[in-house]
Amino acid sequence: MSPPQWLLLAFLSVLWGASFLFVGIAIAELPSFTLVLARVSLAALLLLPVLAAMGLGLPRRVADWQPFLVMAILNNVTPFMLIVTGQREIASGLASVLNATTPLFTLLVARLAIPGEMLDWTKLAGVLLGVLGVAVLIGPEALLGRSSSLAGMALCLAASLSYGCAGVWGRRLRATPPLVSAVAQLLCSTALLAPLACLLDAPWALPMPGARTLLAVLGLAGLSTALAYVVFYRILAVSGPANAMLVTLLIPVSGLWMGATFLGETILSRHLAGAAIIAASLLVIDGRLLASARRRALQ
Repeated sequence: MSPPQWLLLAFLSVLWGASFLFVGIAIAELPSFTLVLARVSLAALLLLPVLAAMGLGLPRRVADWQPFLVMAILNNVTPFMLIVTGQREIASGLASVLNATTPLFTLLVARLAIPGEMLDWTKLAGVLLGVLGVAVLIGPEALLGRSSSLAGMALCLAASLSYGCAGVWGRRLRATPPLVSAVAQLLCSTALLAPLACLLDAPWALPMPGARTLLAVLGLAGLSTALAYVVFYRILAVSGPANAMLVTLLIPVSGLWMGATFLGETILSRHLAGAAIIAASLLVIDGRLLASARRRALQ
């Protein structure tokens, strides 16, 4: 990739890494359903003018919304709720590292769900290395410590599994312009979450959040969702999906740094070790670094 493309990738990692910071701030005052509803609904409102400016339209038939409804459940509603709930028990930086396991789950789900999809030895080795990284992250301290902390980590891993399922389901939307998919799933997510938030949270009865929380919600919706989608699809267009997935290597760096800097979170040595092992596993799965090393060895 060219330097401008690497800059875009780094920018995206900051946008997505910041989502864990914004959630960490907002959960102090907002219940989970209300926070996630605010994220998806505001992001949809921000992206609708972009969609119109690009001359793109949303599906017109009710039946055409079904794939986006499933995508909304797998890619927005379920993982966002799991992450928000998990972050009530664990640090935002740790949540961002656990989220980096998404490509591992995507490979495993694809192997199970798609006929003929195989894991070669390189990808299998990468998955096993990633599992080791997660084990290091969880560590004996967590197993012997608070059960709520372990539950928080499990919820974030379940969110990564949901993202993995979304990655496999999303293959059927390859013919759809990516921005249309993004807006359609955000609108479906809004429709699903609105009644749940009203029923379970009664947001109209909540006290007015402080300025810090409101800014975090705006950042979560505007920067980490709406703008992040635009940047992600730009990287897809100019660099391809393989390069776009490299962002998963960078998000934990942003997440850990922001959590430590702005929320005063403690970064344990096992967090850094686990993040490094997961990063190595993703490089093995990507394969290009190993292929380059083999070519140099043969020269």
